[in-house]
Amino acid sequence: MNIGVDAAALGMSNTVVASTDDVNSGYWNPAGLMHLEDHQVSLMHANYFANIAQYDYLAYASPIDDQSAWGISLIRFGVDDILNTTELIDSQGNIDYNRISLFSTADYGFTFSYARKLPVPGFQYGANAKVIRRIIGKFASSWGFGFDVGLQFEKNNWQFGLMLRDITTTYNVWNIDEEEYKKIANAIPGENQELPESTEITAPKAQLGIAKKFIIRYDYSILAAANMNMRFTKTNDLISTDFVSIDPAIGLEFGYTDLVFVRAGAGNFQNVEQLDSTEKVGFQPNIGLGFKYKGIQIDYALTDLGNQSTALYSNIFSVKVDLGLFRN
Repeated sequence: MNIGVDAAALGMSNTVVASTDDVNSGYWNPAGLMHLEDHQVSLMHANYFANIAQYDYLAYASPIDDQSAWGISLIRFGVDDILNTTELIDSQGNIDYNRISLFSTADYGFTFSYARKLPVPGFQYGANAKVIRRIIGKFASSWGFGFDVGLQFEKNNWQFGLMLRDITTTYNVWNIDEEEYKKIANAIPGENQELPESTEITAPKAQLGIAKKFIIRYDYSILAAANMNMRFTKTNDLISTDFVSIDPAIGLEFGYTDLVFVRAGAGNFQNVEQLDSTEKVGFQPNIGLGFKYKGIQIDYALTDLGNQSTALYSNIFSVKVDLGLFRN
């Protein structure tokens, strides 16, 4: 749920908490759904770890009336056809390749979003209710539940956004198949002798964003945006204290007649320990392209250009469609 959706946003290093205004707002900041003028649908596919892992996203959103909007989305992140070699050696100590089986592991996130205008001009808020489903072959599965809250404010063409993720702390409760677990308990002598923890906790996080769009000679535009991504624990983020760790990010989008877009951004600033025990600041530069025509928008992003961070680069494509296009 932290990877991100929409190639347009990823090309700007996720700096869209303040400016998000379409179907993808359900993920970035549900308050942004209030900018919708019609029904929209969005799809995204990405490969990670040399195409081993597949990331897929589907979302739909629409206005309810002048004061509210809603949306739903589904994310799947999975690795399929994993070789299970835990029973490769039979009881006589012989290697038997017929004992190899395949299994998949996948995480699913289903989100319902609702947004509404506040009585104060320029303010709008949104909330997400999330259901998390995780499956590891026949070995274990879990259910989790959580909530997000977002706020946006606009004044004098400046946009501000606040996104609070997992505000109540998201819990995943695991159900472990003990019969399947026994089959692998002795795969490595002395390992896996105790069942894993049955609960998994996702701590709250906050994102504070600011953005402004500049129009140049009517045809050209520049959207400048920045985020402060905060986690309430000490991490390797660029700014790190015992109370909060902050990872800044910046992004730019150059537009021409609302038809062609070029994007760039830098984020994921981390203090990375080197082999000689010194620290180096690593970051993740991203770039992207977008094309929009008659309600259909196609976006591409290349993340971690030049491999400046410890993350791997990925090619990401997404499509967004205004469904009013098909209405007479």
